[in-house]
Amino acid sequence: MPRSLKKAKRIFLAFLVCFALTLQLHVEGYALSIEEERIAGETFRETVRKQLDMFDDDFCVAYINDLGQYLTTFLETKPFPFQFYIAHKNDLNAFAGPGGHVFFFTGLICAMDSVDEMAAVMAHEIAHVSARHISERIEQNKIVTLATIAGLLAGMLIGGKAAGALVTGSVAAGIQQQLSYSRDDERQADQLGFKYMDKAGFDPGAMAVVLKKLEQAMWIDANAVPPYLLTHPSGPERVSAMEIRLKDYTAGPENEENARFRRLFPYMKAAVIAKSDDAGYGERVFQRELEKNPLSAPAHFGMGLLRKEQLRYGDMKEHLEKALLLEPRMLPVLTALAEAYQIEGRNERAVEVLEKALGIDDKDRTALFLLALSYRSLEDYRKSIVFFERLASLTPVKDEVYYHLGMSYGRDGKLAQAHYNFGVYYMKSGVVDKARFHFQKAEELAGSDRLLKNKIQSAREGLRSKS
Repeated sequence: MPRSLKKAKRIFLAFLVCFALTLQLHVEGYALSIEEERIAGETFRETVRKQLDMFDDDFCVAYINDLGQYLTTFLETKPFPFQFYIAHKNDLNAFAGPGGHVFFFTGLICAMDSVDEMAAVMAHEIAHVSARHISERIEQNKIVTLATIAGLLAGMLIGGKAAGALVTGSVAAGIQQQLSYSRDDERQADQLGFKYMDKAGFDPGAMAVVLKKLEQAMWIDANAVPPYLLTHPSGPERVSAMEIRLKDYTAGPENEENARFRRLFPYMKAAVIAKSDDAGYGERVFQRELEKNPLSAPAHFGMGLLRKEQLRYGDMKEHLEKALLLEPRMLPVLTALAEAYQIEGRNERAVEVLEKALGIDDKDRTALFLLALSYRSLEDYRKSIVFFERLASLTPVKDEVYYHLGMSYGRDGKLAQAHYNFGVYYMKSGVVDKARFHFQKAEELAGSDRLLKNKIQSAREGLRSKS
């Protein structure tokens, strides 16, 4: 079958599905409950995560979540437990979905010059969720299932080629239009975002800076700004409204929390730039900064991470050591340098650096993970287990933690615990047969360990519920 005919057939089938769903239409509207929006949010999150390449960096993801959670403490009501994500995409975009799931694109982060600008965008998106704007848009379109709405919304917000698989047919296009925020929604989100910024100790005027950047990007390249932003109130109108609010605004003193975010922001941005798809862009940014200021610790940090991506480990260590001399207590620098020492096989030196990192933050996931790996390389399996277990106690837990726990327990001769953790790893990875095998072996080897047997039983019940 020709490709064009296959494509036409897919579009026609998608239209038929949407049309069939509209036949389930209930004319009378009804409110979208918190629980309904939460369920739609889970579908939305999974849809977006399947369509986009997620940015998997513990430091950056922790930073954006810490910043987001800090801003949400100033909400009068918090309908959902907010979650914040970073996606590998060069667009100047961020969006909030149902249930408090907020996504930032790496392109937008790279365009931000301060944490105030980033917080301004985040506060605006949080405002859409707290004011239930998303709920209102979905409620108006309950002519189709919540799952369908969530998928269409994800397609609209993602934009580009990825949206093609999610938004097709005239019915979908009509719903897409209705799902766009109204001008009143945008104005209210600006007002609420201003209030959250003020209470959090950030500069609300940064929103005007961001709006001007978006407008400039659109003049340069109409495709640089996602289509749904084009229906928002114009940049000049929103900037003018923001400037009116700023006339009577007096900034309060900086607090310890936003001072910490300001200090860490250049390092978070450097990590995003270093791990972007365009290595040449990172090279240009860091070289330019180091020519201007050879003592820029964030630039040395970024260059170190870039050299790691390029497998130039000697240069990686050199830049990270310079960054640490300039900022001796900067946690992301310490963990990155420890990793450089691990790559060289200098695990004793890595342990020294990581112990210092945990002295700054004893719950830092990267430091705990790397320290556990170093102790295992040094054949100190008991210490390795201690740190992996500490990591496993901090939710959410990455699947790989259980795999490494299994490895460390196995090396220490504790085979029942090893099989149990391998079972958990494979269960979470969706490999049911391997999970079942390891739980069976764990039970056979558990002996009189009642606590472990109870954990195995509980895990098996969870496995059965997934089968």
